[in-house]
Amino acid sequence: MAATSQPRVRRTAHNTQYTYNVSRRINSVQTYPVISPQGATIFLYAHEDGVTIVWRGGRQFKSEVIEEAAHGGARGGSKQNGNPPQDAVMILDSDDEDDNAATPNGQRSDSFIDKPQFEDVVDEDAPYPEITQTLDLSFGTAVQHIATLPMNPCSAEDAAWGGAEILKEKIVFAVSSASREVFLITLPLVPPSPLSKARKEFQEDLLAGKAGNGKWGETVTLLNGQERPSQGLAMTLAQSATPAERSRSADRSQSTSRSGSRVVVAAHTNEALGTLRLWDVALNSSNGQRIEPFQTEYLPRPLTSIAFNPTQHSQLLCNFSPDAVRIYDYAQASMPPDDSAEGQFPSQGSWLISFYPPFMRPTPSRKPVLAAEWICRGGAIFVLLADGQWGIWDVNGRAPQGAALFGKAASGTGIKGDALTEFSVTGYVEGTSPLRNPGASRTSAGGTSEFVPMTPHTRRDALNTAFGPERLVTVKGGVTVIPLPSTTTTTSDESMILWIGGAENVFAIPGVLKFWEAQSRKGSSAGANLFGGAQPTRMLRLTDLGAGLMGERCTGATGLVRAVKTGGLSSTGSDGLPVEVLVQGESRLVIIQESESVVGTKIGGVVAHRARASLKARDSSAIVVYPRPSQPSSVAYNLSSKPRSAFSRGRVGGLFDKPAADEDSNGGKATQQEKQASISAPGGTSSSRASGLAFFGNLDAAADGGGDDYDYDNDGGAMDEAEVQRGLELEMLDIMEIDKELDNLAVDSVRGRKRVFFE
Repeated sequence: MAATSQPRVRRTAHNTQYTYNVSRRINSVQTYPVISPQGATIFLYAHEDGVTIVWRGGRQFKSEVIEEAAHGGARGGSKQNGNPPQDAVMILDSDDEDDNAATPNGQRSDSFIDKPQFEDVVDEDAPYPEITQTLDLSFGTAVQHIATLPMNPCSAEDAAWGGAEILKEKIVFAVSSASREVFLITLPLVPPSPLSKARKEFQEDLLAGKAGNGKWGETVTLLNGQERPSQGLAMTLAQSATPAERSRSADRSQSTSRSGSRVVVAAHTNEALGTLRLWDVALNSSNGQRIEPFQTEYLPRPLTSIAFNPTQHSQLLCNFSPDAVRIYDYAQASMPPDDSAEGQFPSQGSWLISFYPPFMRPTPSRKPVLAAEWICRGGAIFVLLADGQWGIWDVNGRAPQGAALFGKAASGTGIKGDALTEFSVTGYVEGTSPLRNPGASRTSAGGTSEFVPMTPHTRRDALNTAFGPERLVTVKGGVTVIPLPSTTTTTSDESMILWIGGAENVFAIPGVLKFWEAQSRKGSSAGANLFGGAQPTRMLRLTDLGAGLMGERCTGATGLVRAVKTGGLSSTGSDGLPVEVLVQGESRLVIIQESESVVGTKIGGVVAHRARASLKARDSSAIVVYPRPSQPSSVAYNLSSKPRSAFSRGRVGGLFDKPAADEDSNGGKATQQEKQASISAPGGTSSSRASGLAFFGNLDAAADGGGDDYDYDNDGGAMDEAEVQRGLELEMLDIMEIDKELDNLAVDSVRGRKRVFFE
């Protein structure tokens, strides 16, 4: 995806889709919660050569800077010898620590100071947020997974989460490669300018921009200890344990507190039966540093996914599908602390609680867990099962109605050694019934079911092998929770994106708390209809995604918080879906935005108004599938080859319009002789003309006239019998239509209803 790439725009009746074609195979997509200083939203995707960072929307680069970079003016014109401005990014072109390379004013002679220049305001005429900049970080190997901090979406000024001031200036994320390495990367939050990407050394050396060289101001920290590639990744801010469990000496704890902000990175692999490792990394670590794990947990089986609690930073949600979903706390020791232990965390953590999914009847196997995520800021767990069932485990008593699972709101550290199976609320995703009863769907599909033996033993074997639990193992799906920015008038809520099977089953929940409350009122019936409520209390199904993916299969879905025109974040409300859905294909990214012109996107909305496209949208090279708003919706053509009769009327809607007294049918001024002739015509009284029924005079003249000598065209020429007959038939049809319209008006007046025509 290049910075100048234009999406393929497709507007449907329910949403607008922006398809971006990528030249690489996409392995994973992750959104970053912090908005860049120029107002762009950031998302990252992993591919076979590394990771790409995309800045979308916000203020664009100035046109003269883009033209200068296109003509090759990079290094000489952008190098600064004096003090750099406050918004400049210092980029070192070499890792050489030679002191002689420094100039008298303190700046290194081989340093490149990037000074991005943006427009003053956001382009409000743009039909969609454009790609501001992209940056490819090459690792020389495929990147499989990306992890970011589980923080609320915010601007760069408010990004000091947990006192980490570095988050105001840096992008912090972790990646795992196919060659078993795990890296922690920091990168400037401001997108690099086109002049920075057009430097001469990138044209001379293809490996100059490799991650770790410092060309983009990035730092890369290698996390050692794994023998196999990671199957999942998560990260959070470090939360120190209690003094009794932390270390035997107080001076060691003080030295660790002076080291600045730290993060904890967790990764699980398939080593042995399953292994979980955790690393403690300082955000101000130097480039190329190697870190060893402080905890290694050997598991009874491999994990499927992991996720850190956004509030209780030390709690890790582990999915042991299909056995259970468990919570691991790395800061709480499973045994009494040892005085000889070193480090701020214990050598081993503890398992707090286990959640068991329901059984798959009539088999003794449990349903596989496709995904499990924290909701309500770590107070509950949302789980999606392979047969389409979903459920919510209320951990800390966050249910809108009803008591908590433990009788009261329990703290995160007070739960230990428990097991639960009951959902607070549960239901089934629409369209997943074939996963629960595939035999019936095959039989009802047209008699194509295979032969089943009639003996009880062989029938049982065929049911277990063809349509048993083994069939659900291949089902793919996922859940992504997107925290929404809170305001002074609204409480903090979350949106959720879930998918199961493919692009035909992608759903969005605008507000998790309102959805939970609505489901609690309905009860815990498994067959409850999730699509009967009003937005945002219902689960929305995204349709027509196959055309956006252009034949590719759906491999993931996440969400982007909508950014307003001013470059900030949109607040929660009833204006439709508050997030944009990002659907991941094999080599395509589709951003779906719920159309503001669709009936029902706003509560109480009745009439839909099509948004007018700007001049920039009409001149864009993107493929716009919907018609231009300037074109009329329908055009009427008169295809008749016969001359129009003088007494034949036009449309019914103009029968009762009062004609102008001094104008003829052609819009010109009528002469005094024509006025007198119209008044003295047989049967043509002035009152009939004023009422709009002037053609009655012509009908009377036609009835009194004699056969072939009557001139129907008023041009002095006689008409034959066939023309006379056709003219009479046309007039009778007109009279019948007039009667029909009068009857309809009479019926409508009796009913007391107003006729409204929709486009």
